[in-house]
Amino acid sequence: MFSIRKFLLPIAAATSILLFSVAAQAHPRLLTSDPQANAEVAAPAKIELHFSETLTTQFSGAKLVMTGMPGMSHSPMPVDVKVSGGEDGKTMVITPAKPPMSGDYRVEWRAVSADTHPVTGDFSFKVK
Repeated sequence: MFSIRKFLLPIAAATSILLFSVAAQAHPRLLTSDPQANAEVAAPAKIELHFSETLTTQFSGAKLVMTGMPGMSHSPMPVDVKVSGGEDGKTMVITPAKPPMSGDYRVEWRAVSADTHPVTGDFSFKVK
């Protein structure tokens, strides 16, 4: 005898797996940055973060924090920046108000795409 349950159960399971994997892929991932994580660079005029998804700019953003200065210990200091979206919609551009001084920096970012789930991360780099 044909059982509809035996037929529908595998279809329902496959559909659930497919929907879960599509939803999981909808979160933006940081693909690359300029400067790259752990790089030592000349003072950058801007920092670019390239994501896997188009960003919802009103909910996305970033901070730049100076975490160390040669010959001086101090608490992390926020750096005045402007954060904007790139032309492709998948890039976040962080522009410091002044060229960063020599020292260690951390970029803290928050990215939101069409699925509205925020993804956060950070990376560090050094200015010569």
